[in-house]
Amino acid sequence: MAFSIKDLDETQAPLLEHLIELRGRLVRALVAFCIAFAVCFYFADPILGFLIQPLKDAFPEGEGQLIFTKLYEVFFVELKVAVFAGFCLSFPVIANQLWAFVAPGLYAREKRAFLPFLIATPVLFIMGAALAYYVVMPTAFTWFLGFEGEAGGMKIEALPSANEYLSLVMQFILAFGASFLLPVLLMLLHTAGILERAQLAKARRYVIVAVFALAAIITPPDPGSQLLLAIPLLILFEGSLLLMRLVEKKRVAEDEEPAAEPAASAEQPAPEFGDRDLQ
Repeated sequence: MAFSIKDLDETQAPLLEHLIELRGRLVRALVAFCIAFAVCFYFADPILGFLIQPLKDAFPEGEGQLIFTKLYEVFFVELKVAVFAGFCLSFPVIANQLWAFVAPGLYAREKRAFLPFLIATPVLFIMGAALAYYVVMPTAFTWFLGFEGEAGGMKIEALPSANEYLSLVMQFILAFGASFLLPVLLMLLHTAGILERAQLAKARRYVIVAVFALAAIITPPDPGSQLLLAIPLLILFEGSLLLMRLVEKKRVAEDEEPAAEPAASAEQPAPEFGDRDLQ
């Protein structure tokens, strides 16, 4: 059976029914988050160990430690880990409930237009988070730990606290994951007719400056992290321009097809006067 997307639903539910449906969708999303939170809180120690691994690898073998200065700090660290991981784990269910609520109000062509963005959003976010975890954080932590040593006869040693370290890791992951959604934002604006490829191409130099400024703001103050965020963003920007060009070519081809058919029929030679008599 061929896959097909239906147009607007035939039923027109009153406002109260829409609110009841919205409440049901929100309850399902909340239940999914609570279940994911409970599972992640149970496994908070392994998850925290996974997040600590880049810092552990940056320290010399057998050295390095995380400290806590408040008795309740580690408990709240594990709580934050469970909330963060639980949201990531339950996000597919939350997104599905949101789509199930919005989709009946969209035409088939609008559904087809939005589905690629729904698929691309988690993929791009995971790509950005993976870049932060496997490349950026080890590089940044090694650079930060390079400041250990001595000054004025006093030893300077890195003793990061668990809460501050987790906040830094979450900043890295969220900043890189959200920044990688740039193509989704640009393509949505282009699909809505708010932005044109020619406008972005003309503003390329300003976009480059804005990207480096954004990278300087949302990453820690080391040049390596800023470059590791700015360069992929510029590549994604150029990729968005390429996709816009392909979409515009497709639109032009679709617009020309209906006009070509009447033109082709008009070019057919009319029958001769004698032929009409014979008929």
